[in-house]
Amino acid sequence: MQKCVMRIFFLTGIIFILISCKAQDTGNLKPAKDNNTLLWQISGNGLQQNSYLFGTFHLLCKSDIHFGEELKKGIENAKEMYLEMDMDDPATILGGLMLMNMKNGKSLKDLYTADEYARLQHFFADSLSMPLNAMFDKMKPLFLESMLYPKMMPCKAVTGVEEELMKIAKADKKEIQGLETIAFQASIFDSIPYEEQAKELLSSIDSLDKNKKNFEKMLSVYKKQQLNEIENLFNDKDSDMGENQDILLDRRNKNWVGQLKEIMKKEPVFVAVGAGHLVGEKGLINLLRKAGYTVTPVENN
Repeated sequence: MQKCVMRIFFLTGIIFILISCKAQDTGNLKPAKDNNTLLWQISGNGLQQNSYLFGTFHLLCKSDIHFGEELKKGIENAKEMYLEMDMDDPATILGGLMLMNMKNGKSLKDLYTADEYARLQHFFADSLSMPLNAMFDKMKPLFLESMLYPKMMPCKAVTGVEEELMKIAKADKKEIQGLETIAFQASIFDSIPYEEQAKELLSSIDSLDKNKKNFEKMLSVYKKQQLNEIENLFNDKDSDMGENQDILLDRRNKNWVGQLKEIMKKEPVFVAVGAGHLVGEKGLINLLRKAGYTVTPVENN
């Protein structure tokens, strides 16, 4: 499986970024019969009220996004909603635009041979109807790679899972917060050598048909809420995550748990992050359990 497809689970895809007064129900939500759910309840370890963890898929067909009643109760029971970034803040969008470019004036022409650059130009103009003008020429290859995402979608009407969650939160007068800043997320793109990013972008374009098939499988396991299968995708020998998994997943998960320990002491929250962050030994579910919390699967039909 190509990196292009795997990254969709855990990168926010910022290129696409277009305290309640109610009495709180502190009771448990309906437990799931197995671990095939994206919704988890966090309790114990001194918490006065339960918090909730939900795995997202940053962009889906609008018709594929359905939230169960238990999830809506989880948002209602929380004081605030935490996303990877505060996507309700206009500064996030502005910051994303300002941080897309490579450092030190580097451009795509510096990363490719003349033939490779010509192939890249042809693909973006022909397949994406986006000529590689001066603005795109200086953009980090990982940002450009995220533009392939819609080409793998089986529909034209797409929306962000986080965006739909925010609608529920806003209707319930919940504040939206972020676990990371836009500057931090942009720095992730800088921590992977631009040359490596450039090579992967070209490889993803050349393997687009294969990536579409892999993407269909990924969509299927996500919609079925099969966390075990999501974990298997990451453990697949062909996933080629390599050393970047520590940068893109593991370090961030550890940092988020550190933040959540302090946040959840003060108030119950609803946390929604990419589903890939939930699974595995260094995933949020396991890290929270190791930190002493009870993390319980909740029905999310």
